[in-house]
Amino acid sequence: MIFTTPLKENALSIMLLGSGELGKEVAIEAQRLGIEVIAVDKYENAPAQLVANKAEVINMLNKDELLGVIRKHKPSYILPEVEAINIEALFEAEKEGFVVIPNAEAVNKTMNRKNIRVFAAEELNVKTSKYRFVKSLQELEKAIDELGLPCVVKPVMSSSGHGQSIIKSKDEIALAFEKAKEARGDASELIVEEFIDFDYEITLLTARNEKETIFCKPIGHIQKDGDYIFSWQPMDMSEVALKKAQEIAKKVTDGLGGRGIFGVEFFIKGDEVYFSEVSPRPHDTGMVTLITQSQSEFALHLRAVLGLPLGFSFFAPGASGAYKAKSESQNPLIKVPDFAFTPQSFVRIFGKPISHKGRRLAVALAIDENSQKALERVKKIVENMDDM
Repeated sequence: MIFTTPLKENALSIMLLGSGELGKEVAIEAQRLGIEVIAVDKYENAPAQLVANKAEVINMLNKDELLGVIRKHKPSYILPEVEAINIEALFEAEKEGFVVIPNAEAVNKTMNRKNIRVFAAEELNVKTSKYRFVKSLQELEKAIDELGLPCVVKPVMSSSGHGQSIIKSKDEIALAFEKAKEARGDASELIVEEFIDFDYEITLLTARNEKETIFCKPIGHIQKDGDYIFSWQPMDMSEVALKKAQEIAKKVTDGLGGRGIFGVEFFIKGDEVYFSEVSPRPHDTGMVTLITQSQSEFALHLRAVLGLPLGFSFFAPGASGAYKAKSESQNPLIKVPDFAFTPQSFVRIFGKPISHKGRRLAVALAIDENSQKALERVKKIVENMDDM
């Protein structure tokens, strides 16, 4: 492959649609290969914009604004990094010859829980939990009567677990409905899922291009209200369950097509594997790969986009832990203990310009002889962090 120089007329370039902490790592990997980066977000000085060659601040849900910046910069590749994007603009850009990663239809299917669930369960016949789609409180009550309690309620489109609830009693139905409806994203319709009494859940990072498909070691994770808190790699699981997960991940990602890395999420019960969701981009639980692998999920994403070989080495078991803001600030200061910085651990600060309670500001990472020891180290680091 021939590489170019940023800001030259013939420069290879990527446009990030969404410039948060995950996009920042993709931008850093692109800069290492001399690829020009255009970072787009809804606010100024988003993390990826701090390390990009060019930045744009627009409403990405506005078709005309989004098409405008695409036509202005003419990127070699368009990388959607968030769900809140005008999908019509991506289809139009594709018609005009722009390359959307992995492709506009894959983004369309995965940004909406209804689309991806119908695609996986009804078109690909992949095993999932039972589910219903509802638009009103009355429909929600009927769906719960059919599926039973407990059950999970989510907007068909939201990010980082916003609007998600586990309903354990009928007294919680109305509150869960209101929470889902108030979530950012598309809450016009909700998905109600049978609660799987799973042993654990995993993310199986799956990178693909036209030449090959590879899998990272499975990542275990702890979530709260659907939002990632801790992750570790590898997750100890049976070979039978791992093989099933890999087969399903390949079936789903082959069905979606295109290039890039996919975060495929599963519920595991013994040797039974249930498909949950898939993101056609780096996954927040996959930040652990910044310390466990020779090529992180972000590097693999870029390699897949460029059609480069996808091999990597696994260094050691590791863990990651998100640090979330405890206060509001227009100038966040983050206190990190010195013991976080060792040959086996470190912290990455995202550089977000404003903090509000619960917003992810940093991630702690560690490796150890096994993933649970690494997780203990990460928890200790996060517990001793603070913001002001």
